[in-house]
Amino acid sequence: MAHLLIVEDDDLLRDGLTDLLRQDGHTVDNCADGLVAQTWLNEHAVDAVLLDLGLPKLDGMSLLTWIRQRFESLPVMILTARDSVDDRVEGLVAGADDYLTKPFDNAELTARVQALLRRARLPAVQADKRSTTDAAPGLEIDPAIPRAWINGQATDLTQREWELLGLLYQRLNQVVSRDDVAAAWQSESAEPTASNALEVYIHRLRRKLNGSGLNIRNVRGLGYMLEPA
Repeated sequence: MAHLLIVEDDDLLRDGLTDLLRQDGHTVDNCADGLVAQTWLNEHAVDAVLLDLGLPKLDGMSLLTWIRQRFESLPVMILTARDSVDDRVEGLVAGADDYLTKPFDNAELTARVQALLRRARLPAVQADKRSTTDAAPGLEIDPAIPRAWINGQATDLTQREWELLGLLYQRLNQVVSRDDVAAAWQSESAEPTASNALEVYIHRLRRKLNGSGLNIRNVRGLGYMLEPA
């Protein structure tokens, strides 16, 4: 399990989240304001941060900016009551890896934490900068937001496309089964996925990968493989 830091000024919520995530097997510490969190992060190593935006002394967005300047690859999930699209975009652009609005379901929170930690361990997102390999020089995947670079040109992806491309990229030249994708998507989001959705996303990604030197091949009866074209 992981070592998590919760930065939340609401005492009841902070204690409840701490108990919940400890019951899920994690080691959890917490702070009530941004300045204390800054000091704590300078002195301790953690696997992920759960961050409220409305913090005293140093607000959550400023703390997020500070984290990205010093710990570029540290996973951060924003937990906030600010639920507008502009607020979400601002948080993700500032460097958050996930954004969950209050009130939230405990089961969704724990699933998102697991997904956040799992993505952080993927080869495609372990580097502090956009990742690439010699086998796929035409493709770079952003580790923080749904975006990729095709031969140096930025291409926006939907969340599902990003997750699917990351899974295929992680297993370059290996078959990814439909069950593998279904399991990853089920843990990434509580939203149901239509039975034909995978084919739709594969079709979209094939179009977006045009010119990258890579192709998604349908391996009959087995699944899909990302490979050099």
